[in-house]
Amino acid sequence: MTLLVCPLSQVETARALHRPSHLVSLLSPVSAAEAWPVADGAGLRLAFHDIAQPRDGFTPPDAAPVARLLDFAAGWDAARPMLVHCWAGVSRSTAAAFVVACQRAPQRSEREIAQALRAAAPYATPNPLLVSLADAALGRGGRMSAAIAEIGRGADTFEGALFELPLASV
Repeated sequence: MTLLVCPLSQVETARALHRPSHLVSLLSPVSAAEAWPVADGAGLRLAFHDIAQPRDGFTPPDAAPVARLLDFAAGWDAARPMLVHCWAGVSRSTAAAFVVACQRAPQRSEREIAQALRAAAPYATPNPLLVSLADAALGRGGRMSAAIAEIGRGADTFEGALFELPLASV
């Protein structure tokens, strides 16, 4: 059971290498229609800005896209990887991968999952608002948010790279 995470620029490479069955795209609500990759199999498009708290003129993540993400991930049989991407592969996509990993491995500690994420992607800086909303939806009592706060901001980077977050090891 593997989650793949990457920036938009590496979606096609990830598809060619790993043949994912599910694609989660997290882009800005103002992204051009042609920026959104077309899913080869099951696909989910979530449109919100990468902001940590509501701001005028921006669309924050809220409970609705979190519920859609959790429903989509619950339908994944994990026979083939799920690919999660955002624009840079640093914040929205790493948050979504963390959320899916927490959902799919409820017996594992949030801290272990966050540390596995950090080990796989030293630059990962999961969007704290998305994580907080998922924390509430999954009934994790603030532990998801605390785990992400504990790993802190990732290393500075312009763009992330394709990485795997194997669920069996988280």
